[in-house]
Amino acid sequence: MHIHARSLRYFDMIRRCGSIREAARQLHVASSAVNRQLLQLEEEIGAPLFERMASGLRLTPAGEVFSRHVITVLQDEKRMFSELDMLRGVQRGSVSLAAVEGLNADFMPRVLGEMHRRYPTIRVQLQVCGSDQAALAVTQGDADVGIGFSVGRHEGLRQVAVGYFPLGVIVPPDHPIARLPQVDFATCAAYPLILPSPELSIHRLLQPVIAQYKRSLRVVMESSSIELAKRLVEERVGLFFQSVLGLERELRESRLVHVPLNLPLHSELGVYVRAGRTLPAALDAFIRIIGDTLDQR
Repeated sequence: MHIHARSLRYFDMIRRCGSIREAARQLHVASSAVNRQLLQLEEEIGAPLFERMASGLRLTPAGEVFSRHVITVLQDEKRMFSELDMLRGVQRGSVSLAAVEGLNADFMPRVLGEMHRRYPTIRVQLQVCGSDQAALAVTQGDADVGIGFSVGRHEGLRQVAVGYFPLGVIVPPDHPIARLPQVDFATCAAYPLILPSPELSIHRLLQPVIAQYKRSLRVVMESSSIELAKRLVEERVGLFFQSVLGLERELRESRLVHVPLNLPLHSELGVYVRAGRTLPAALDAFIRIIGDTLDQR
């Protein structure tokens, strides 16, 4: 079997786009050229790699198997060029990152700032998404590294760093709860609440607690945006639950107070790469900086 590198790249772009026409546009080639490569590839493999559907192309079982091989080959190629650059004394390369929004206030600026200071010629591409989407981006080869909260265990992922942060309630500094060293959920439930929507991992952490609470709650809204929820707490609309990550500036400026819940609830912030992957030098350096920053917290 002789499969050319061009066929692998064309297949990977079709997989990402779900469309031959869009893949051709991204590759800056004619649709007929992409389709021809796909047909030749399927003939070489001896099985269809995509189902042709009205909504687009979807991987067949054979396509799923082949896609795992393609992701490995393309990422190994990237690692090889990175290592060759290092041998030539050239510190260049790129790292693609998928991370949750709540880290953008303080954590990611510190990580990216340190990365730039140590390796100014390495380019970092950041995609902001939910925790599950960050994990999916890594397993599908769309991101080199993913950072998310409470990501479920997956055979396609390897956790390379982790931090645990107690869950608490955030309140204005003159709120009665702000004076407490810790607080129970019942005390918080006496006030209007802003609850995390299902897109946020905190939603899953709180669900058992809410289910055990037998009284009605005054829920003023649900939010999938940490930033919006923080602003609403400052506006005294209600209380919100989260860890200290993402609150750094508000805590420094005494605009909000974080009071830990007296429950064994922790947000697990994990850093993930694709399982079985050998890490390029640039990616390994980036992960070390993330790990050091987590340790400092």
